[in-house]
Amino acid sequence: MAVQRLTASDKTSVEFEDSQIIGSGAMKDVYFSPCRTYVVAFYRESLDHSGMERLKMITGKYRENIFGANADYWNGLFCWPQKMVEHEGRVGVVVPAYRDSFFFEFGSVNNDMLKIKGREKQGKWFASANNQNKYLDNREKGDWSGYLSICLKIARAVRRLHASGLAHSDLSYKNVLVSPVSGEAVIIDLDGLVVPGKYPPDVVGTPDFIAPEVVQTSKLAKLDVNKFLPNISTDRHALAVLVYNYLLLRHPLRGKKVHALDPVEDEMLSMGEKALFIEHPTNRDNKVDVKNLQASQQPWSDPSKIPYKIVGPYLKKLFDKAFIDGLHNPKKRPTADDWESALIKTVDLIQPCINKRCDQKWYVFDNTNSPQCPFCGTPYVGQLPVINFYSSRDGGKKFNTDGHRLMVYTNQSLFAWHTNRHITPNERISKEKTGRQGYFVKHNGAWHLVNEKLTSLKNLTSGDQVKVGESIKLVDGLQLLTGSDKGDRLFHVQMVCGVNDE
Repeated sequence: MAVQRLTASDKTSVEFEDSQIIGSGAMKDVYFSPCRTYVVAFYRESLDHSGMERLKMITGKYRENIFGANADYWNGLFCWPQKMVEHEGRVGVVVPAYRDSFFFEFGSVNNDMLKIKGREKQGKWFASANNQNKYLDNREKGDWSGYLSICLKIARAVRRLHASGLAHSDLSYKNVLVSPVSGEAVIIDLDGLVVPGKYPPDVVGTPDFIAPEVVQTSKLAKLDVNKFLPNISTDRHALAVLVYNYLLLRHPLRGKKVHALDPVEDEMLSMGEKALFIEHPTNRDNKVDVKNLQASQQPWSDPSKIPYKIVGPYLKKLFDKAFIDGLHNPKKRPTADDWESALIKTVDLIQPCINKRCDQKWYVFDNTNSPQCPFCGTPYVGQLPVINFYSSRDGGKKFNTDGHRLMVYTNQSLFAWHTNRHITPNERISKEKTGRQGYFVKHNGAWHLVNEKLTSLKNLTSGDQVKVGESIKLVDGLQLLTGSDKGDRLFHVQMVCGVNDE
């Protein structure tokens, strides 16, 4: 093994082992550093002036802008190029090594027949029912709450990119590593970022994630004014597809409709000009041909068994905007911020399935007359409190709905973002506001809220204060008021009945 020592663009020392290429993509060869904390990726072809300038900006100014005061947080969501190097006429970038959680621990089924043990957990392995059911060890799959966490982290990272005026240009499960068991995600391949009007995209994207307008105009000349190239709005399409893929394990546009006998032309039309949502409420031309589904695709690939409404009202609304309103109208697509907000609210709607053998373990409680887990069909048993949030905009004279609710289960926690609508659980939240303020528990057949840290919690029904260390029984119609430094929040308790409830 020969260790090469270089001086990077920031004047620091960089080392890499040149005896073995550990990874090879379309444009780069990747080598390990001796310490294994970073890798060095060299471009096979020379970069032109624009490419060099872009790489300097990505490892310099753009990186500084993205990471800012929350570098530790963003280091967990981006595998961002840190510096540039040159060796024997080739340009390279230094990139942090992936965390251990992003490598397969158990491999594939049948004694790792696919030889993926120790390899990176590219999102493609987890984004379809066929891949999960046929190839993955059950210990690698995680549960539905893990996929919600993955989607939230991806949306948050994309929001940060777009807020800085950057587009990924090739956002797909190929360029996102995920760990469903831990609920982690990291975006990779960031050296080709697009800056509209300054640095054009190197690629048009990955099939399945390319926006319809890009597919439709892909044959036009590069400088044709009618040609669409990857940008922030096309990233928004790709993000919507990713969220749909991870939560429903199928593609939103791949249905039964055939537009042309030639496979290439049919693909161009199906993903471009004629793209149609497989669960469109009024146009059923592209619904899934369930007769031809393999056993490994069931039940996920059959929308009649697992319809997209099971993701809850906040995400369903965004899927409608993405795949109905905005599919062919980029200006109407949900932003990454929209997805982040909806995912945060959806996390507060999930309920643990009472069936211990349920593969997904969690689901969005639908608040119907007969609530049940959509994945295994197990009904909810007993009464369940739902906390509806209202906030004051005029100093407590009137409370308006926040369009946000919290489903209760044993040991469900109450946090600062539940008691104050101005607080959001993201990278900007201070450490002192991340701790639990209270929790819910079922005791002797009744539900209670235990106040751990709320210095102002009032029972509006009785007028009594609920002091720190005390608990209050939750009953239908109960109203609780929490105080904050910027206003009050009202909890309205609603008791929902499942089966076998008196």
